[in-house]
Amino acid sequence: MRFIFMFFMCMFSLQLVAQEQQMAYQYYRSGEYEKAASIYKTLHEKHSYNSSYTNYLINCYQQLEKFTEAKNLINNQLNTEKNKEYLYVDYGYNYQLQHNKIEAENYYQKALNLISETKNSSLGYLVGKAFQNNHLLDYALQAYQTSMEINPKANYYFQIAFIYGEQGEIEKMFDTYLNMTELNEGYISNAKTYIGQFITEDSQNEHNISLRRLLLKRLQNNPKNTWNQLLSWLFMQQKDYNKALIQEKALFKRNPEKLLGITDVGKIAFENKDYETSKNSFNYILENATNSNDKLVAKLYLLQINREQKASNEIIENQFQQLFNEYGKNAESLSILIVYAEFLAFQKNEIPKAIKELKNTLKFPLNEFEKGRVKIKLADILVFSGKYSSALIYYTQVQNSLKNDEIGQQARFKIAQTSYFKGDFDWAQTQLKVLKRSTSQLISNDALDLNLLITDNEVKDSLKIALKTYAKAELLAFQHKNKAAIDTLSNLYNNKNYKEHPIIDEVLFKQAELYKSEKMFENAEANYLKIIELNAEDILVDDAIYYLAELYLNKFNNTEKAKEYYQKIIFDYPSSIHLVEARKKFRKLRGDVLN
Repeated sequence: MRFIFMFFMCMFSLQLVAQEQQMAYQYYRSGEYEKAASIYKTLHEKHSYNSSYTNYLINCYQQLEKFTEAKNLINNQLNTEKNKEYLYVDYGYNYQLQHNKIEAENYYQKALNLISETKNSSLGYLVGKAFQNNHLLDYALQAYQTSMEINPKANYYFQIAFIYGEQGEIEKMFDTYLNMTELNEGYISNAKTYIGQFITEDSQNEHNISLRRLLLKRLQNNPKNTWNQLLSWLFMQQKDYNKALIQEKALFKRNPEKLLGITDVGKIAFENKDYETSKNSFNYILENATNSNDKLVAKLYLLQINREQKASNEIIENQFQQLFNEYGKNAESLSILIVYAEFLAFQKNEIPKAIKELKNTLKFPLNEFEKGRVKIKLADILVFSGKYSSALIYYTQVQNSLKNDEIGQQARFKIAQTSYFKGDFDWAQTQLKVLKRSTSQLISNDALDLNLLITDNEVKDSLKIALKTYAKAELLAFQHKNKAAIDTLSNLYNNKNYKEHPIIDEVLFKQAELYKSEKMFENAEANYLKIIELNAEDILVDDAIYYLAELYLNKFNNTEKAKEYYQKIIFDYPSSIHLVEARKKFRKLRGDVLN
């Protein structure tokens, strides 16, 4: 019984200390230093060994200009506690706050000298941290560097790199992170995280150039995998996928068992429509892979590249049949079967055959995730063919069976999208509100965009006729009925009742995209110009300007016009997501030398 009583007394005491500590910190953060000092003084007297209470109390005294109290407290700690030599930094800072730089310097130097005299790198860390806490970065740098000189095993690269970053010495910061990875390759991931805060997609950004120069110099002086890996990563950030592929090939030659880096380049290049680099990546994999699964992935991507580059249906059908002859139709070839069904439905318009292929696939021994992939594709094809109710059944099955997985969230978005196509905006928004918290950033963004489209465009139209018409056009586009979609949007744009409707910019933009698909580039140009003319502050204007520049460059061969509109993005829309690409292309057209 006595033990239980003592236990509860200890727990109660700890709880009180925690409450006092929290209250003191809140006062400190809000600048109420007198109140904070009162509590920290009590805590310090009870727990003099706790350096945190001591440091906060010293800071409070200094903020209140109670320099004598701070000095006495530091003296007492130095005389009564062991391993508190780092407090000489606070002693010196106490003098600096009183504008006595000579005395301050004496104590700073004393703290630094103690590191060398004791040859104690742990003391060096504490001294360096004390300097950092007081924003004395040059001294902190000396402390960490001295510690590493006296103990080569000490690793204060993170602290040194952080200080260089704080001082704006970005190249020295990069160099320090590279030193860290040279010491231990396990730090590459951390180095990427910190370096990534300073580089951009723009290969001509000064920090990108600096990092590239440092890596190339190290690669020349000391060829090793680390530098190729970081160069590849840098080129990937800049979307220079071909340069990244060169680095990954160099890595593969040193380690012929690892093709993962080349596969990643191929996949990301494909997603970003750099089909040439993607094709080179997967052809290289085919030439060098020994694993059958690696070869299957490569062949499937090469087939997809042919589809994106508009190869004939006959060529693509032959490629599929070659894959089926080699791998069969079974659970192992599921990825091929799903893409094949998509090809049959969306390109060959052989919808019954596509549906039959997928329903046969569901008879294979598949897990829930594999079934989910098949059912989503099956439902997509049903929406494509106008069988919305049947599609919603399949989407709902996937959503219910895989609620907490990304596949289930994708199915929920498809339910919302199908409801939107049908004009059931209330139910669509019910689903979209849930998806705004999706773990997938892509799904979350798509949900936000569709929800915003509905919300922005139903206000001025109680019957929602304009929005229903626009949704119908989007459905026609989804069904690859581009000309019907274009006509539907034209009717909406030309309807006098909707001249002032906020959906008009969306109408023009969507129609421009459809015009481009149909190679009606002059019409697309006219639409983009109308969007710019309508409202220079509109959310779609920077997109219209950028795509207009792309048209002039790639379709009309009018480089002067392209330069004009790329430049407009740079100067008039500096927060645009197209800024980096616009700047890069403008510089190239202007004749700048790009590395």
